This record gives sequence, C-alpha cells and structure tokens, in this order.
Amino acid sequence: MASIHRTTMTPTKLELLTGWLPKQSWYVGAGGTPDLVKAGGFRLDDPAGEVGIEFMVVADAAGQEPVAYLVPLGYRGAALEGVPDEALIGTSEHGVLGTRWIYDGAHDPVVLARLAALLRGEAEPQQQNVSDTPDPTVVVHGAGPGQAADVRINRVLRAAEAGQEASGGLVAGWTWPDGTAVRGVFAALSPQ
Repeated sequence: MASIHRTTMTPTKLELLTGWLPKQSWYVGAGGTPDLVKAGGFRLDDPAGEVGIEFMVVADAAGQEPVAYLVPLGYRGAALEGVPDEALIGTSEHGVLGTRWIYDGAHDPVVLARLAALLRGEAEPQQQNVSDTPDPTVVVHGAGPGQAADVRINRVLRAAEAGQEASGGLVAGWTWPDGTAVRGVFAALSPQ
C-alpha cells in the first residue's frame, strides 16, 4: 500500500500543472494563466512499489465558468525512458523522497496498467490524502475481469446527469470552487 508523506514538494503539483496544462491539446481555457485548485481524485497502488500513482482533479477558475480536468500522475524516482518529452510535467523536490519526476499518467505504462486493472475490477482505489485507506466513492460500472480493451481517460470532466453514472466506466467525484460536489465518468474501457 502507498504511504502518503506529510511533507513539502517544491515546486508544488499545482504550480507544475499551472505551466503544463495550457500546453495540452485538450485544454479548453481561454488562454492566459489558469487559476487551479485541487478539486478531488484518488490513488492507486503500484504492486512493485516504484511508481506513485494519483488521479488528480484540478478545477480551473480563471474563466467565466470553472472547468474540471483529470490529470493522472505518475511519480518516479528517475526519468522514464521511451516517452515523448511532453509527457514530463516536471520535476519536484519531495521533502522525504528527494527528486521526483512527475509524468502525465496517460504516457506512463505503470499508471495505465493499474488504471486498466481498476477498470477490470482487479485493483482497489485508495483515498487521495490518507495512507492505506480504500476509497469507496470511486466506483467502476460495467467492466469485468479479463476484459481486453484500451483505456480512455476523460480529461475534461463533466458532471453526470441523473442515471448517467451507471452507463459504464470509472465514476468518481470532485468539488467545484464554489463547494458544489459532483460526480462524473473519469475513464472507461474501449473495446480493442
């Protein structure tokens, strides 16, 4: 099980994402600097204990209406070989673990493998900010063990309408900057 360290990261995850997010093709902001707040998420365990895995929701309050983005993160103790340069969100100095290379999890094979395992019901989501604690609010609908498929990550999150949650995929919640709690589909398996 992953341990959450109560320490500092310099620069912080939000500082790194503020510079990285506007450069992504799926960013829908109007330009300028995003005003990001941590809005939700969860963690997954790497069975090998090498990669920290977090699915962070950030809300950008810079526009007229806030926008929620899902950013899967892979935290590594060394650079990841064989991924595009844009996969690296940045490096940060962790107060306990030292230098961490933080990658966009959509390019990290360990993050993608664990997400696929979760969607097949073979992994357990963990609370984002508490060590060794399952997160029962993260729910998978419509997947089963051994199902072969590609993972599709919803980068721009939309609040689910009533009854829409059960249509399939990984459903979890986040909180808008005004305090409103909502749920939506974070990811799903697409048939190969």
